[in-house]
Amino acid sequence: MTTRRILSNLFGEWFRMGRAFPPEVLDAITASVSQGEATHRGELRVAIESRLPLAAVAQGVTARDRAAMLFAHLRVWDTEENCGVLLYVLLSEHRIEIVADRGIASRVSADEWATITDHMRDAFANERFHEGVLTGVTEAGALLATHYPGDGTARENQLPDRPLLL
Repeated sequence: MTTRRILSNLFGEWFRMGRAFPPEVLDAITASVSQGEATHRGELRVAIESRLPLAAVAQGVTARDRAAMLFAHLRVWDTEENCGVLLYVLLSEHRIEIVADRGIASRVSADEWATITDHMRDAFANERFHEGVLTGVTEAGALLATHYPGDGTARENQLPDRPLLL
C-alpha cells in the first residue's frame, strides 16, 4: 500500500464524477452501447468508479482486481456466447481496465485491448471524459462486431446499456 494510492483515493479526482458524467453524457454513452450492440452479438458494460474504499486500498486491491470483481458481480461473464466485455474506469487512480469473457478474449489480443485503453487514456488526459468513454465503447464494439457479427435480427439485451457509476 502506497501513500500515493491512499491519497488519490481519499482526495483524488473522484469529485469530477458529476461534472465529467452528467445525465446527458450517460445518455449518450447508453445510446452508443445500444447502437453498437445492434451490430454484434456481444454485450458491453461500462462501469465508472470514483474511488476505491480505503479498506480495499489497504488490502492491496488494484484497479485490475476491482475490474475483475465487478466483471463477476455484474455477471458480464454470463452472456450466451461468452462474449461480454467490461470497460472499467477508476477515476481516482486514472486507471482504465478492460475485462473480456473467455469467448472474445480468445479472439482478441492483449495489444488490441491495450490500444483501446490508450485511446481512452489520451482523451481523459485532456479532460475529454465523454469522448474517452465513447471511444472505448466504439472500439470495443468494433472488435465484437468483427468476431461476433450480428445478423440483423433483434436479440435479447442481456446486460444494461447504461453506465454504472460507483
